Amino acid sequence: MAENDLDRKIDTLAQWLHESQNPVIFTGAGISTDSGLPDFRGPDGVWTRRDKGLPPIKMDKPWDSVDPNIAHLAVLDLQNMGKLKFLISQNIDNLHLKSGIEFERLAELHGNIARLRCESCEKTTEKIADKTACTCGGNLISSVIGFGMALPQEDIMQSYEHSRNCDLFVVIGSSLVVTPAADMPVEALRAGAKLVIINRGETPLDEHCHLRFEEDIGEVFPEAVERLKAMMGS
Repeated sequence: MAENDLDRKIDTLAQWLHESQNPVIFTGAGISTDSGLPDFRGPDGVWTRRDKGLPPIKMDKPWDSVDPNIAHLAVLDLQNMGKLKFLISQNIDNLHLKSGIEFERLAELHGNIARLRCESCEKTTEKIADKTACTCGGNLISSVIGFGMALPQEDIMQSYEHSRNCDLFVVIGSSLVVTPAADMPVEALRAGAKLVIINRGETPLDEHCHLRFEEDIGEVFPEAVERLKAMMGS
């Protein structure tokens, strides 16, 4: 893509964020690759390497010591500017909360490595050594959702609600193939929202979105937020 075309598209995203009253951001593993974490279906992703018979990439440091990158901080900037209605994430890496995203504004559909979930009331709490019981009396277990496990109902309900009520839905770093998480942009489209997808690999909704970026997330999204700041005088 010509540089001026990319520049124009980033301007469009910034303008749509500026005009939006109820913007929803949806993140997948791709937003965390610049923090040193692997994605799943990218060129060197976990499932891609597995399908090629290759071992997983070795991490330089544990997941819980990884820091948010400029894309996470750009989402935080949206929150601080009043331009983030809700954030839906497929990620378990805790980087959105670590960046400063408000807990009440976030649905983590697949759990969080740094939090425990109550088997009875489903509320989550920070992982603390020797803490095994919820205030309701239920048992605390890892909040991370494994294959075949039920997703947290409150997070799912909030995600559907905000997807149906948004006017702009921005997908960042997801291949949109894992349901029910991938149902959220479909709900947004049905409700008449603009759909933006920023992802290096193809997605099932590429032909239906209003704006598509295949460039690196760090090249696109933080720049769009910086232009939004200029529009808002921040």
